[in-house]
Amino acid sequence: MSATVETEEHKALRSAVAALGKRYGREYLARVVAEGAQPTELWAEAAKLGYLGVNLPEEYGGGGGGIAELSIVLEELGAAGCPLLMLVVSPAICGTVISRFGTEEQKRAWLPGLADGTRLMAFGITEPDAGSNSHRITTTARRDGADWLLTGRKVFISGVDHADAVLIVGRTEDARTGSLKPCLFIVPRDAEGFQRRQIDMELHGAEKQFELVLDDVRLPADALVGDEDAGLLQLFAGLNPERIMTAAFAIGMGRYALSKAIEYARDRTVWKTPIGAHQAIAHPLAQAHIDLELARLMMQKGAHLYDAGDDIGAGEAANMAKYAAGEACVKAVDQAVHTLGGNGLTREFGLASLITAARVARIAPVSREMILNYVSHQSLGLPKSY
Repeated sequence: MSATVETEEHKALRSAVAALGKRYGREYLARVVAEGAQPTELWAEAAKLGYLGVNLPEEYGGGGGGIAELSIVLEELGAAGCPLLMLVVSPAICGTVISRFGTEEQKRAWLPGLADGTRLMAFGITEPDAGSNSHRITTTARRDGADWLLTGRKVFISGVDHADAVLIVGRTEDARTGSLKPCLFIVPRDAEGFQRRQIDMELHGAEKQFELVLDDVRLPADALVGDEDAGLLQLFAGLNPERIMTAAFAIGMGRYALSKAIEYARDRTVWKTPIGAHQAIAHPLAQAHIDLELARLMMQKGAHLYDAGDDIGAGEAANMAKYAAGEACVKAVDQAVHTLGGNGLTREFGLASLITAARVARIAPVSREMILNYVSHQSLGLPKSY
């Protein structure tokens, strides 16, 4: 099936998730955030309907689909005003890495719970000093008998307070070369020496951000996911879905903002016609719609390539999709707020908070500048400056 034409199954999934999102909507999420709570009802219902684990293997309780299906779930919930950020992390990154590289025991221990929503896993890669450079990660794992000892720091890690474990990216020393190579470890939330501190964010979301400190956290041998020598491959197996899902998050948010602006522009009348009849209002909204649709096409391409097993092709498309979606989302939100004028800044219309939220897609999980670097080097073959 072409990546650009949705199957009947995908269309049906879209409308079913959209119906779920409509039942909850922005008011539900705003209330949850205001109460400092979690969107547990929506998470549980999405799990019950099979949406959380739609990308995970059927033999472990999942839907047997791929990132293409999971990105539809997140995009449609976002378009309804109630996106679930942890969909990016728990099933998309952690679920994918464990299902592709985990041992049989790890799969049995984690995948059914990730699929039915009873277990949640966070992902820890970003560090205070390394930023987007995964080659400069300083969290290290060293052997101590049969165990591992993990030491380091992570920052901007989402949802750790409600996660059962964190999939931590560390580095181990290669016995042959002495150089450090990336490895992934499952670290239980209550592990001794594992501390977290909430970061005070201007961004208001249900999922909080944390700084993590790992001080000689002792882990059993089976905490290591996959082959110690395949660390980089395993890492990128998780990062490509992360970028595709971030694109879905951004496209959903942009669509939500745009729908509110369109509704307003149709009804709001100044002089004798609705403001949406004026091209100064209509054209920027049309452009925002075009940009979101183009970003979705690239997201679908990235998901299609990833699900087909083309990690290299998916890497390029996933990065481009994340870049395009981040830019489209920021422009859509900005134009939506502008269309509403003063009303765009009121709590009643719920768009002003998206101004901050929209920036996230430009910054996380990798900055747009690093994506431009990636495309410059990988796609265009230009030399590196670093």
